[in-house]
Amino acid sequence: MGIKIEADPETIERFRQTIVSTDPLEYAAEERKVLILCRLLEYEEPVKLFSLASELRVTMPTISHDLVELEDMITKQGLILVRRRGYGVEIAGPEEAKRSLISLLAYSHLDDSDVFGQYKDQAAAHPITAQLLGMVGKESFMKLEQALWELNGEWQNDLTDTAYTRLLIKLSVTLTRAGQGHLIPARTGGPYREVSLLERLLDRLQLKLPDEEKQYLAGLLSQEDVQKKALLIHHDDMSLIETVTLLIRYVQERIGVPLLQDRSLAEGLIQHIKPAFQRIREGVAIRNPMLAPIKKDYGPLFSIVRQGVNELIRSIEVPDEEIGYIVMHFGASLERFKQFPRTIRAVLVCTSGIGSSKLLAVRITKELPQIELIGHHSWYEAARMSASQYDLIISTVDLPLDPDQYIKLSPLLTREESNKLRSYIEGTTLKKLAPENKSEAEDGSATADDGPSPIDRFVLLQRYSEGILQLLGGFRVHDLTVEPSGMRLEDQLPRMIALLARPEALEHGDKIAAQLIARERQGSLVIPETELALIHTRSEWIQEPLLMLYRYNEPLMLSDDEDGAISAMQVLMMLGPMKLDKYSLEILSEISAMLLLPDMINALTNGDLPSIKAFISRKLEHYIKTKMDWRS
Repeated sequence: MGIKIEADPETIERFRQTIVSTDPLEYAAEERKVLILCRLLEYEEPVKLFSLASELRVTMPTISHDLVELEDMITKQGLILVRRRGYGVEIAGPEEAKRSLISLLAYSHLDDSDVFGQYKDQAAAHPITAQLLGMVGKESFMKLEQALWELNGEWQNDLTDTAYTRLLIKLSVTLTRAGQGHLIPARTGGPYREVSLLERLLDRLQLKLPDEEKQYLAGLLSQEDVQKKALLIHHDDMSLIETVTLLIRYVQERIGVPLLQDRSLAEGLIQHIKPAFQRIREGVAIRNPMLAPIKKDYGPLFSIVRQGVNELIRSIEVPDEEIGYIVMHFGASLERFKQFPRTIRAVLVCTSGIGSSKLLAVRITKELPQIELIGHHSWYEAARMSASQYDLIISTVDLPLDPDQYIKLSPLLTREESNKLRSYIEGTTLKKLAPENKSEAEDGSATADDGPSPIDRFVLLQRYSEGILQLLGGFRVHDLTVEPSGMRLEDQLPRMIALLARPEALEHGDKIAAQLIARERQGSLVIPETELALIHTRSEWIQEPLLMLYRYNEPLMLSDDEDGAISAMQVLMMLGPMKLDKYSLEILSEISAMLLLPDMINALTNGDLPSIKAFISRKLEHYIKTKMDWRS
């Protein structure tokens, strides 16, 4: 007969309503796919389709359709989706690839406030957030972050905040998976070579791991280091720089605000868009919990950015969720223009790691985007920073400073504290940054409280000037002839490197050439709609930054791919040592950004050596004045 529930109609209806009211959350298609991936990565054995369908409250055909759409992404990650009737479904492949996919999902679906914040009620979190925090290992993450902080903050000082957070996620996923017994199999090969930072890190965490796991962790640390040191200029994707510049100009022309003057806007968009668009290409869904309020608060701006992206970016379909993040960058720029007469550079101080200050940074960025957060530091580090490097110290703890030198806030940044911070900047910080009266400004007798001292400015000016004079002092223009037998870049590189006239370059020219070719094969750097190409690399065989321009009588073939041959008539070569100070890096980065200026292209194409030097010098002079906020 089966099972039957008997009761009067009223009781049956109350029971039905109880069941309906306790139904779990209904998931959007993209959310469902993320949860499917999490379940399959979590288990080492096949999962029945019926089990997935029941858990996610959809039909089995819906789950099958989701798996079809996920298969391409899974394959791209070096894994295999196994589906067999009567067997179930599972993700098979190397443990390293599974860890990479978990990390990728965490990058895409967790905010900084998720990984650095603390949930008082874990059950109240969104199921995807709770699931991924478990797979990342929230407890391991915080212990790991604290341990790295105690090791003199080696990594967060060398890496950007984004890169540092990603490194923490990768390491935490590894420790969590290893702790659950998902180990990298033993391999034959050379013995594990001790890495000082890793060994000290494991000692602080009181962990003992097999050599294979140590080797993997050491690889993660060295991979971040290699990626950081491999770049000569900060933004090496000229196509991305061009896209960002065109998008800013598109929005600027429609709202009448000089957005191109806001360097922070361009920098922020470049850093954000490249990894975001890569995730879109990989099929990773973009989650933006702020999308609804963004559309409400920035409706016209959202429409303009949406239209601009549709017009300028044709290679991928950018979802509204990602448009929302881009709009936040533009909204922050508009806030900087209208609220404060200048950007406020703030240092965040926390004595217990960057966790609490990172959470505070997320909230400050949303509430007061005109504040430029230039770093997270311990009090020991902040106390030794030059006063010219920042305008304001924001701390989560009491500091041994006068009240007009810093402000203490909680990591949660309540509405009252947000108003308190705004009032503090307007009533204290901005007054300190401006001369007390006109006479002081005129006679130059401003005190130390008026901002960077003349000594600080001269020190910075000296460092920038030394780098510029060294680079432009060695800059040369060479007009070369291409023979039919040597029309490719690799054929010309020995000759180009010899013209550097540096002993180390002559001795190791073949190795430098190989590095340049390897770098060029990662993506052509021909400036759009020009016949100019940029080639660059860092090399252990280069002693100082070098800049050289080569002009050819015939097109020089750079590469030949399925879209056709790529060639250039002029080649700008940038070379730098593996260890390069930040001032020289900034100078090289700024010169690369100049390549988007028509006047710069015209100078490099048609100008003589003195006129090119004069043009670059004027632009760098303006950059330094802006960088140092030197208006007089």
